[in-house]
Amino acid sequence: MGPEVVAQAVQAGAHGAARLRVYGDLEAVERAGALPPEVERQPSATARVEPGQPDPAAGPGVIEAIESAAHDCLKGELDAMVTAPISKEILARCGFRHPGHTEFLEEIAGRGHAVMLLVGGKLRVALATIHCPLREVPERLSPEGIREVLGVVDRDLARRFGIARPRIAVCGLNPHAGEGGLFGDEEERIIRPAVETARADGVDARGPLAADSLFTRAVRGEFDAVLGMYHDQALGPLKVHAFGRAVNVTLGLPILRTSVDHGTAFDIAGRGEADGASMIEAVRLALELARREAPAGEQA
Repeated sequence: MGPEVVAQAVQAGAHGAARLRVYGDLEAVERAGALPPEVERQPSATARVEPGQPDPAAGPGVIEAIESAAHDCLKGELDAMVTAPISKEILARCGFRHPGHTEFLEEIAGRGHAVMLLVGGKLRVALATIHCPLREVPERLSPEGIREVLGVVDRDLARRFGIARPRIAVCGLNPHAGEGGLFGDEEERIIRPAVETARADGVDARGPLAADSLFTRAVRGEFDAVLGMYHDQALGPLKVHAFGRAVNVTLGLPILRTSVDHGTAFDIAGRGEADGASMIEAVRLALELARREAPAGEQA
């Protein structure tokens, strides 16, 4: 459904007065809805596949589009990039070794530490680990890694979101944040030392806190962001709270990138059922963040 949500965002005027350049299979986007003549076009290879029929032959064009847009951001031709959903399974079949956009963009950038943040409704949620099996999460967590993520979240919430002193709540890994070691010791061995070190660095981080009640506190305004230890711990509550309106933002890189909060939805692709709301919000947020980050007098 990528071409459909891209076409909807363009037609909705989500980009306002900003110049827009579309990368990828332009024929598929045109079939989903005509692109206005003022939209710049950067075509990538197309496999000419049918909507809703996943085919690894389309993979190289998808990779080419992402890579080309990212390099144009790094060269200063673009202020931000907005990505449509990709099929990680299909890309893996054609040799793509990254688990998602975020990790691929980190490699392209060559510097920085990519952190996934989703923004929707009254929640901002970041991830300490991103795309990995659940059984690998404990071994991927470290005090140094969590401290680095907290630093990235703190800096980018201030720099890009304009929050002067972000309050960041940190989830425990285990039920009840370990219940004093009864349900696991990662909180005391890994997470608490990371929070304490981050606080010594000047980050207003708090935790580890029990995840089952933490997100309600964040929705009520007690925190500016929540750091989850793994993908579904953070994104489950966010998507219940704001699914279809949330936006994925990559922090920590010289590339400003936003994306949708959903997947490829092959089951409804090409049927006219795609909802472009998240893509529209992703374009609008990218524009907002780019304007806030641009020096005075250089804003679009």
